[in-house]
Amino acid sequence: MIDLYTWNTPNGRKISVALEEMGLPYKVHTVNISKNEQFEPAFLAISPNNRIPAIVDPDGPGGAPISVFESGAILLYLAEKTGKFLPKGTRGKVAVTEWLMWQMGGFGPMPGQVHHFLMQPEGPARDYGYKRYHTETKRLYGVLEKRLAGRDFVATEGEPSIADFAILGWAWRHERHEVPFDDLPNVAAWYARMMARPATARGFEVALS
Repeated sequence: MIDLYTWNTPNGRKISVALEEMGLPYKVHTVNISKNEQFEPAFLAISPNNRIPAIVDPDGPGGAPISVFESGAILLYLAEKTGKFLPKGTRGKVAVTEWLMWQMGGFGPMPGQVHHFLMQPEGPARDYGYKRYHTETKRLYGVLEKRLAGRDFVATEGEPSIADFAILGWAWRHERHEVPFDDLPNVAAWYARMMARPATARGFEVALS
């Protein structure tokens, strides 16, 4: 039973989706970031950067427990553990890793900044921040739209990969960061395809807060 320490955020949903898709049993431990529970010593012991999500796998390498923080690292760990949603060959693994890093470095931080500035009081600072990060967020959606032309999934054929789970966690909040899918037919089709997967749906339905 994997212990998942998380909250109801895009990064948190990446892991609940992956755990459901991989068929791994897990227990949710909520970390209420609105009450600064991410700064509590017990959580910092497994996530020293005070960010959710984090996991503890009691059956880690060699049968010894292991903790993993950072959502991308968790996805890679779970894929290696189960042998699922990450190609075995170097070429396929590189493609998945590229798009996973694309999400971690841009398609997450940028819409996250949009969310931040949308919550600020109206004024020049809010307008500047929103314009800057919303423009970049839309550009990233454009990159994803081109990538998905003629493809069912972002980096693999036939089934999704951990890159799809990572990207989906943030596309799930597309309405919040004000990017409709009207002009993104490939993204819209991919999003519907992913959300139609029963395990993915369970990953979004499980209570994380």
